Amino acid sequence: MSEEASKADIAALAKGGRTNIAGFIIRLVARIPFLIIASRLYGAEAMGRFASALVMVEFAALLCTLGQKRGLARRLTESEQHPANAVADAMLLNVLVATVATVLIYLFPVSMYPNSDFGVAEHLLVLGILPSGLTDLALAALAYRFDVATSVRARAVAEPWALSIAAGVLYFYNPEGGLPLAYVISMVVAWIVAMIPLIRSYGLPEQWRPHPVHMWHLTRANMPLAVADLVEWGTRKLDVFLLRFFIGEGALGVYYFAQQFASLPQKLKTSFEPVLGPVITRNVRERNYAAIARQVCQVGFWITAAQAGIALALGIPGEGLMGLGGPGFVSGTAALAFLLLAEVVASKAVVSEAALVYLARYKNLVLSVCTIALQGGLTIGGILLARYLGYGQAYAAAAAAGALMLSLAISSSLKARLLARILEHGINNWRWPLVWAALAAAAVGVTATWLLPEWAELIFGIPAILAVYCWVIWRWGFGPEDRVLFRKNVAPVLPE
Repeated sequence: MSEEASKADIAALAKGGRTNIAGFIIRLVARIPFLIIASRLYGAEAMGRFASALVMVEFAALLCTLGQKRGLARRLTESEQHPANAVADAMLLNVLVATVATVLIYLFPVSMYPNSDFGVAEHLLVLGILPSGLTDLALAALAYRFDVATSVRARAVAEPWALSIAAGVLYFYNPEGGLPLAYVISMVVAWIVAMIPLIRSYGLPEQWRPHPVHMWHLTRANMPLAVADLVEWGTRKLDVFLLRFFIGEGALGVYYFAQQFASLPQKLKTSFEPVLGPVITRNVRERNYAAIARQVCQVGFWITAAQAGIALALGIPGEGLMGLGGPGFVSGTAALAFLLLAEVVASKAVVSEAALVYLARYKNLVLSVCTIALQGGLTIGGILLARYLGYGQAYAAAAAAGALMLSLAISSSLKARLLARILEHGINNWRWPLVWAALAAAAVGVTATWLLPEWAELIFGIPAILAVYCWVIWRWGFGPEDRVLFRKNVAPVLPE
């Protein structure tokens, strides 16, 4: 691989990183209105019921993509047909499977609401399955051409603001079913925002004819990726799935409130995956394993550094952040801390998996299945232990978050070792300046919590923590290649 091609790859990844960091800030600002509206107007029990149903809808939406969010990168790289035809095949397959899933869940709504009654509007949450999957595929196709900005517009601007506005308006018309209906509206809005640039970038299919046999081969080829996607998603949702059987709707609503803040850093790494896809697939084809190792380590450090800073900024003033939902939500502060730490330790697993799905998909799948089985055992064990010791539901929720953190830490170690053995190059995203930056930021954050009221902790404390952390990382942690992340004048080479 030429030096110019290597620099172009890093530039492409850096462009995605810049957009993702900006997208995180936009997501944080956009997510807060929804959480305040949902907690203050609808209450913790309504949020818990919504979270219980949403976990099944999101599971179905991901299942219906059949692994094509990552498989699409390989298809576009290897296929000789018009790119728009490949995208159309993926979307048609999603429409067919999503339609079946929507009908099945609609007919058996107990899968969404196992412990409570529900109204007609809450039943309609299943209508979000189809637009959610189609949006994911559209954004994956655009990210293949290094268009991450559309992902930010769809997922960080259109979707959360549509959710917030719709939830606020619908409360006055349907206070029982406002949250589910708002979710469906937000999914449709995000889909429209994603489809317009997709058509502009790829155009319409040319001489495209769907073929059943071809669709079957496409499904079978992507099945390992589909299972890997489901398992990876499951590690982030298994806690909610299990908690809904052990704790009340109110406690689950508090946990969901904390999870919404903690899941924001996750977007940094998940939106890197489609950007890494075309870079890695090309290097896999050329057997340039050294370049893959370098890119995985580079992106891994960026993600780890960003997520550690975010975890500190949101975790130190955690009580004030949870207090936005009301006094009853402060009990979820411990769960918030564990969930934020889980995203930090998971970064190495995610970037390693971005390469493993192309180099050792079945071994990666086995590790992923073992991880989710371990998490399930630790989660149930932690919840039962909290019950046995006589602790409340908040401790059970914190135990579930701690189980997630521990299982993801083990997964990160094992997947990085597997990838290092395949590439015959070390995989390491750790640098000592991360510790120095964390200590400096923690000092600022603790001082802010001592001296400032809660509202000032959030308005001034969070920016101050991030500012100190970023300054230390920039000064002592970033090398020349890392600084490309903030240099806009380096243009990536787009795939044909």
